[in-house]
Amino acid sequence: MRTAEGRADAGAWIDGVNPVTRILLALLLSIPLFASIDVTSGLVAIGLQLLCLPLSGLRLGTVLRRLALLLVVAPIAGISMLLYAAPGGQVFFSFGFAHISEASIQLAVAVSIRVVALGLPTILLFARMDPTALADALAQVAHLPSRFVLGVLAGTRMLGLFLDDWRTMSLARRARGVGDRGVLRRFVTMSFVLLVFAVRRGTKLALAMEARGFGSEIPRTWSRPSRLHARDAVALAGGAGIMALSIAAAVLAGTFRFVWS
Repeated sequence: MRTAEGRADAGAWIDGVNPVTRILLALLLSIPLFASIDVTSGLVAIGLQLLCLPLSGLRLGTVLRRLALLLVVAPIAGISMLLYAAPGGQVFFSFGFAHISEASIQLAVAVSIRVVALGLPTILLFARMDPTALADALAQVAHLPSRFVLGVLAGTRMLGLFLDDWRTMSLARRARGVGDRGVLRRFVTMSFVLLVFAVRRGTKLALAMEARGFGSEIPRTWSRPSRLHARDAVALAGGAGIMALSIAAAVLAGTFRFVWS
């Protein structure tokens, strides 16, 4: 059986990895992308991460849909590098502070790929993340304060309600015949209403949690234990391998370039 998000209901391999390990893995996979701005390391990282797609339990179409926003933002980041990066090699266009040269073109492509390569691990690692499991791991494995963890968990649970409120307001405006005109004005108005809902709901939630003792300094117990297992070590080793192969490919191709150089 498949869900609406296009993933199998059966547990994927990544579901057995502790949420704290996934956070460390996401940071680990970003090292080669922060160490060097080049096309090779980014492409190799993306390719190796896509090979791990079956382990995430997601379908390729689902990943591409979630990457849609990044695919729009990445060229925008590349354009700024294309126009305002330090010129090098042959200069094709120059106007004021804007210069398009061989070096700026290479940098623009590398930055665009880098944006996608940074976003892809987040989707693969956290798309199936259970907020409650994340809170259990942050409190029991990372040993963060329980008050902070539970507050974040409560806020995360509210995100779905905000989406429902936005959808309801859109349908109500359409029913009144004002939902298809003034896109910018409609967005600002609905955003303000949603902000009011958020403040009211947040106030009620804070009072309810305080009334139930969530603000107490007494050490809390947890109904679901969160522990590290051998699979976590395997996941970190795999992330280190992807990082090492990405950097090695850039060095062998002669494209490795330190960010601060």
